[in-house]
Amino acid sequence: MGFADRTEAGRRLARRLDTFRGQDVVVLGLPRGGVPVAYEVAKALHAPLDVIVVRKLGVPYQPELAFGAIGEGGVRVIDADFVERVDLTCTDIAEVEQRQLAELSRRAELFRGRFDRIPLTGRTALIVDDGVATGATARAACQVARAQGAARIIVAVPIGPRSQIEMVGREADEVVCLETPAGFFAVGQGYRDFSQTTDEEVTGLLERARDGFREPVARAPVRDIADDLPLRDEDIEIVVGRVRLAGHLVVPENPIGIVVFAHGSGSSRLSPRNRYVADVLNRAGLATLLFDLLTAAEEGDRTLVFDIDLLAERLVQVTRWLATKPDTADLPVGYFGASTGAAAALCAGTDPRVEIQAIVCRGGRPDLAGECLTKVHTRPLLIVGSRDEAVLDLNRRAQAVIPGKCRIEIVPEATHLFEEPGALEQVAELARMWFTTYLPPRGVRRSGHQG
Repeated sequence: MGFADRTEAGRRLARRLDTFRGQDVVVLGLPRGGVPVAYEVAKALHAPLDVIVVRKLGVPYQPELAFGAIGEGGVRVIDADFVERVDLTCTDIAEVEQRQLAELSRRAELFRGRFDRIPLTGRTALIVDDGVATGATARAACQVARAQGAARIIVAVPIGPRSQIEMVGREADEVVCLETPAGFFAVGQGYRDFSQTTDEEVTGLLERARDGFREPVARAPVRDIADDLPLRDEDIEIVVGRVRLAGHLVVPENPIGIVVFAHGSGSSRLSPRNRYVADVLNRAGLATLLFDLLTAAEEGDRTLVFDIDLLAERLVQVTRWLATKPDTADLPVGYFGASTGAAAALCAGTDPRVEIQAIVCRGGRPDLAGECLTKVHTRPLLIVGSRDEAVLDLNRRAQAVIPGKCRIEIVPEATHLFEEPGALEQVAELARMWFTTYLPPRGVRRSGHQG
């Protein structure tokens, strides 16, 4: 069925959890995205709301791939088989843990603010997140709650894959999950609105919960030109060869160009980070197309996730499809690539069948583009977090190989997913600046091989 947003997901989850009403329960949200869901559960059950802060441990060169998680109180969950499979060293693991420990401490202090931690001793800990993907953070949260003296641990989520739900069940006394789709590939697939939850939203919800779940005073909306409905804002399906790829197309009134998004491994058109950037671009007059490079069935094959030739070819075919549609046919095209999608965007940008005017890469893996880098003349902007050291080094090496003008922008104190306060906003603003500068006016074509 899917959920409109995290608020609706929380209300539906609360109905499933109604049997806990009146029991000695503490609802614990996993920041950030789990807190809006947990807030609705706690409000419905008339239970106190707190957070358990955990951090995913990601592979240094592909941080979205989790090899474990850490939590408050020194809790540490490591997938030893995965660590061996990707050949991580003790030094690799220690460096990732050190960075995530600092962020763990920052978030714990920020989210609790002036409130003390709610005691769990002898009580039921109801751990809530917006979904389960790898299950590492949920398992770490269970261990944190157990260490704090919880007598019983329940994990409740709106969506997750059956296999990982079963793994979480080994740490929890019970797991409640509303939807376990057979073709699961990302938590965001279950939400129509999966936009990023901010630190301010989390702290605001926690404060309202401590204040009796007081609702904020509604204010009359201020109408702005950005409130006007776009010309098109719809889910689409694109046939590429023998597969059908799901996408979402937004075309504002009088668009100045279109940006096609190529997501990274383990992500999709529902990525909250890419959707946030797309919204900023829409408000700047740019059309956007977010689409899945792989089908749900293909996402489970890790070899396809890193098959840059395949991903680039599909990106080219989708770009050619746009050229056949009346709303987008004469719009100058740019690519926005994230992680492995950045390599696909750089390779596709060299294909003579398409004319790409500008490329922006966020936390990209340009090294995976291989020899294509020596043919890149379209202006690429490489955006990397200063604390994403392994990926920053890969981007600097790629910049040295690319013959055309290539610029690197480093976002201070940001890690691979740009989760730090203000980091994603900087990414979106840099992308807006780049595309509005280098996508030519409608009907004017520049050669992608200019210097």
